Amino acid sequence: MADSNLEALFEQAQKDVRQLPHRPVDEDLLELYALFKQATEGDVTGPRPAFFDFRACAKYEAWSQTSGLSSTDAMDRYCRVVCRLKSELAA
Repeated sequence: MADSNLEALFEQAQKDVRQLPHRPVDEDLLELYALFKQATEGDVTGPRPAFFDFRACAKYEAWSQTSGLSSTDAMDRYCRVVCRLKSELAA
């Protein structure tokens, strides 16, 4: 798949995820967040958030688990997750 084609699919997936009929579960949201950040910014940066900030810690941890994943692979995985959610949540 050409990079420009993947980028177009990635952009469409970002639109599609906002149009899902139901809110995905937290695990799926964290996966989408991590893959989006990895695709657009690369490996996680900055210090780990304070322990009592549970939401920020969860997001940081999810993103850190994608470290080393290329931007192209992260975009591809993001698109696949959105596709799966579209079929699961449409039922």
